[in-house]
Amino acid sequence: MLKGSFSGQRLDILEWLREPASHFPPQRRADLVQDGVSPEALAVKLGVSRAVARTHLGLLAGVGLLRAKKVGRRTYYRRDEYRIAEVGHYFEKGW
Repeated sequence: MLKGSFSGQRLDILEWLREPASHFPPQRRADLVQDGVSPEALAVKLGVSRAVARTHLGLLAGVGLLRAKKVGRRTYYRRDEYRIAEVGHYFEKGW
C-alpha cells in the first residue's frame, strides 16, 4: 500500500492533510478542514498530474486512511483519524 516509488508522496499526503490549512490555499467550494482537499490542489502541491493525484488519493481512501466527501460535483479528501490511529496501534503491537 505505502511501498513503492510513490511511498514518500503518499506519506507526504497524509502529513499535509494533518493540517491542510497550513499546506494548501483556501478552496472556493469546500472548507479544507471540514471537507478536505481537492485532487487538483494536491496535484499542484506534488507537481504531478490530476490523474496521479487522484490515484494516490483513491489508494489511501481505499485502505481507509482518507475519507472522501462529495461537494457538488467534486470530491474532497481528508484524513480518517480513527482509522489512522487504529492502523498505528497494529504496528505498535508488532503486526
